[in-house]
Amino acid sequence: MITPNLLLLTDSYKVTHWPQYPVGTTRVHSYFESRGGEFEEAVFFGLQYYLKRYLQEGIFQDDIIEAEEFFEAHFGTPKLFNRAGWQHILDAHGGRLPVSIRAVAEGTVVPRSNVLMTVENTDPLVPWLTNYLETLLVQVWYGTTVATQSREMKRLILHYLSATGDPGMIDFKLHDFGFRGVSSVESAGVGGAAHLVNFKGTDTMAALVVARDYYNEPMAGFSIPAAEHSTITSWGREREIDAFRNMISQFGSGAPGLYAVVSDSYDIYHACSALWGGQLKAEVLAAPNTLVVRPDSGTPHQVVIEVLERLGLAFGTTTNSKGFKVLNKVRVIQGDGIDYLETNRILMNMLNFGWSADNIAFGMGGALLQKLNRDTMSFAFKCSAVEVGGEWRPVQKQPATDPLKNSKAGRLKLVQTSQGYETVPDKYWTGPDQLIEVFRDGEILADHSLADIRVRAALPVAVEEPAAA
Repeated sequence: MITPNLLLLTDSYKVTHWPQYPVGTTRVHSYFESRGGEFEEAVFFGLQYYLKRYLQEGIFQDDIIEAEEFFEAHFGTPKLFNRAGWQHILDAHGGRLPVSIRAVAEGTVVPRSNVLMTVENTDPLVPWLTNYLETLLVQVWYGTTVATQSREMKRLILHYLSATGDPGMIDFKLHDFGFRGVSSVESAGVGGAAHLVNFKGTDTMAALVVARDYYNEPMAGFSIPAAEHSTITSWGREREIDAFRNMISQFGSGAPGLYAVVSDSYDIYHACSALWGGQLKAEVLAAPNTLVVRPDSGTPHQVVIEVLERLGLAFGTTTNSKGFKVLNKVRVIQGDGIDYLETNRILMNMLNFGWSADNIAFGMGGALLQKLNRDTMSFAFKCSAVEVGGEWRPVQKQPATDPLKNSKAGRLKLVQTSQGYETVPDKYWTGPDQLIEVFRDGEILADHSLADIRVRAALPVAVEEPAAA
């Protein structure tokens, strides 16, 4: 895979920053944090991908030549591009980036308003390099936000599974349907891999490639045979039953043991009662594998209950040890309109009607991988200290118009105290730093596996009650 020209992976104005620091500046220390937003804590994920994909290889002479020509055309003058500075990195360091990046281990769950990563140049001749890399490194907001939101969905579903069914089923309760709804293949890969920190069900193939190539996981997620509307409606309205029967014939036996059929092409309720639960009932029961019925329209928390009731009347139910109904032989997956609030409504409605959460899985698409942005968790990358004339100075942003945007000051550490994680200037703490050096002078120093990341991000089986819908 060809690595893009790193010199071009920044904001235009950063190209002009090299002469803007105070005379005598030799080092710049910057940090990355979630300042707030929708979630109380962040699951750090994605940095390793960017280090391996973009930073590890470094820069080459052709990159400098291309960048010089590019920025001269962009700005209308050759004077703004720091040709000498980049040439120094190439000549003195073989093109390997002289920076130190420290970060929490991926998968670590850290309360918001704490440092997650710091960046500092190691060569005193290139202090401008630290924040030149901001644009690329801040994209870690995306994987972290997806991993965090996915974990909150897991917390929600676990609550209802603990109350009404089997919490051991959690790994496959939220399936990634997001590939087609994201802005790029790279988003699908990074965001989909972030979801796989918490779950093991996905249809986003790009996520499996990222997990394999960048997180040492040969196969991170799994799926089942499933129908889409084209494969059902191509049979015609009058032959919908034949389309369904074909699904039983093709996938009713053999691995992986389940098959899903979208059943709302015409009338989901007729499909449940008259087709699946009527004319095809004997065939569904005779097939070794479990049928998963997929409604895909209407108001989800209303439709799901009606589907469950109709399937229950047709196939019967058993009552589990917690006193909730479980369908015989069939299950349901809801993949339309799924977000946190609607999932809560569905599961709360199921509980109120006596249905176990064992009966249902969810498919989440745009709301999982795309319906979020950097402000969802208010991520920021700020300079907090500079070395000038051999002396470190704390620096801080303190806008009078928005105190919530106040930044931190000093060279920062993330420490663990009796109260949990806390961010402190290094001069006030001599104990262990939870930030570990993951990159230095072009070398990746830590290589986290997805397996280890999953352990760090794991939730306890018993979780607190989620927020009301």
